Amino acid sequence: MSRVGKLPISIPSGVTVVMDDASIAVNGPKGKLFVKSSPAVRVVVNDNTLVVSPADSSAHSRAMWGTMRSNLNNIVRGVSEGFSRKLDIRGVGYKAAINGNMLSLSLGFSHEIRYIIPEDISVTIEKQTQLEIKGIDIQKVGKTASDIRSLRKPEPYKGKGVRYSDEFVRSKEGKKK
Repeated sequence: MSRVGKLPISIPSGVTVVMDDASIAVNGPKGKLFVKSSPAVRVVVNDNTLVVSPADSSAHSRAMWGTMRSNLNNIVRGVSEGFSRKLDIRGVGYKAAINGNMLSLSLGFSHEIRYIIPEDISVTIEKQTQLEIKGIDIQKVGKTASDIRSLRKPEPYKGKGVRYSDEFVRSKEGKKK
């Protein structure tokens, strides 16, 4: 049995779930998201809960059981609360600025790096060296944070670069004479 799949998903107030043969749509105060329904699992809407169960006892159905439950839970959480990811920029002269839907980053290169912010994502700058990425789709929030981090990954000698705020970068010792 799937330990993740057998947990019911509670639907908060203000969130509605609409199911048809091909997809499951979830509407909430922050927006609307869809997920394709798989024929390998059954999704049942009770009073204020979603229950996911395998359609049969095949290995594929059992594998999709927990996956579908996690995807549905992320969608329900996204339209009700939203997701956020924080990034820290460390280094002398490293900073960020927002111009419309363009994120301008100074990361120690000879030029400024411009990153186009996706339309479903909002980026706020708390300080010049702290970014917060918010959105309703956890995959887009994570992908955007990963793309920005990959522009200058943290290096292990001085710790310069873009890192997640909860990330620990292990420092290495420099060369010895």
